[in-house]
Amino acid sequence: MKARYDTIYQDLLARIKDGTYPYQSFLPSENALTSTYDCSHNTLRRALALLRDQGYVHPVHGKGVRVIYQPVQRASFTVGGIESFKETSERNNFSYATEVAALSNVVADEHIARLTGYAQGDELIYIERVRRLNGTAAILDRSYFLKSIVGDLTAEIAERSIYDHLEQDLGIIVAMGKRTITVEPVEKRDAELLDLEGIDYVAVMTTQAFNAQGIMFEYTQSRHRPDMFCFRDTAVRERYR
Repeated sequence: MKARYDTIYQDLLARIKDGTYPYQSFLPSENALTSTYDCSHNTLRRALALLRDQGYVHPVHGKGVRVIYQPVQRASFTVGGIESFKETSERNNFSYATEVAALSNVVADEHIARLTGYAQGDELIYIERVRRLNGTAAILDRSYFLKSIVGDLTAEIAERSIYDHLEQDLGIIVAMGKRTITVEPVEKRDAELLDLEGIDYVAVMTTQAFNAQGIMFEYTQSRHRPDMFCFRDTAVRERYR
């Protein structure tokens, strides 16, 4: 069951996205919103804090809470958050599909250990997935999963949602992720599997994901066709928190 503040957050977010509260407008007053949602001020403030932290609103002292969200035409990935491909696609209202191009068990050698951060000798599952958005092969995911944490992964699980399987079937808590973004030349495998149409570079988001015990269970390089995506983050100077 969702917490009350999360339900309010989701409703306000939907109203911001559908234009009920448009860009640069102010949300109704705190008193009006607590009356609308029949909630306490603390509950409402938790919902508003989530909207602020995600970059949808900005509190203005003495005036209220201003909407600063503008829709984007490309798929928007939140750099600081942890989202599955399925969640990102649904949030952006794109049709999506995943195709497994490779799946094998491997043991981390020196090269893999240096690349990923796993220890030499770790048993891993290597998966290549082609991600289609609105029919276009737009992302190539190259992933190494720690077998001692995730168990056996099948192509069917990988095509559906690995995170759904980990969280819902195995009860694994996906606690945090570390990400870097680079721009790299197209490699042979990119050209073979992605619809690049003469594009020479890809945007690469590298993710290390950790469970609740701080153990890294996933290393993924997501290689994106750059003209279809934007990567966003929200930064708040400490004095405004």
